[in-house]
Amino acid sequence: MVQINPQVLNFDEFIAQYGDRDQFELIDGELIDMEATGLHEQVIGFIARKLNVEIDRLNLPYIIPHRCLIRLSDTTAFRPDLIVLDQTQLPHEPLWQYQPVITSSVAIQLIAEVVSTNWQNDYARKVEDYALLGVPEYWIVDDLGLGGREYIGKPKQPTLTLCQLGDDFYEKRLFRPRDPLASSTFPELRLQAEAIFAARQL
Repeated sequence: MVQINPQVLNFDEFIAQYGDRDQFELIDGELIDMEATGLHEQVIGFIARKLNVEIDRLNLPYIIPHRCLIRLSDTTAFRPDLIVLDQTQLPHEPLWQYQPVITSSVAIQLIAEVVSTNWQNDYARKVEDYALLGVPEYWIVDDLGLGGREYIGKPKQPTLTLCQLGDDFYEKRLFRPRDPLASSTFPELRLQAEAIFAARQL
């Protein structure tokens, strides 16, 4: 994660200048370059493929959009690595018809972030903000074991943290390579964490 512009932007300015550039998000008015790599995108693509198969198999009214922003405030807009939306709820999103922007949790089923150099945001800032927004399920995919030891333990190793929304905070479960995932959004999903971690390999 790199702050590349010292000027403070509001959401409308961010959309006008950077809304069509997928590598940027806005945090507290600061323009953030998410520094995605091809290997990072491989992991995201693998997760999307597995979830799309499940969506199709169960004929669920869900989509995984290629580009999507979540507007949290006038100075903060996250661009999640992967988001699952319920199409039946999108008419309740006031901006969706005009641009791929979500302003509430009403359509959100699941968000996944693949950890990179900005791991502090994924484990701390986004955990808090996604919980406050009401996102029901949040995956933190740390396939390189980059997160702090307070989040993934010692010794550090590849870990998928699955956050399930309780009253207004997340209950977290840690999945290591050989652990099968247990998703409430996709309860019949058969997927081991190591399959996701291996997606980065060429």
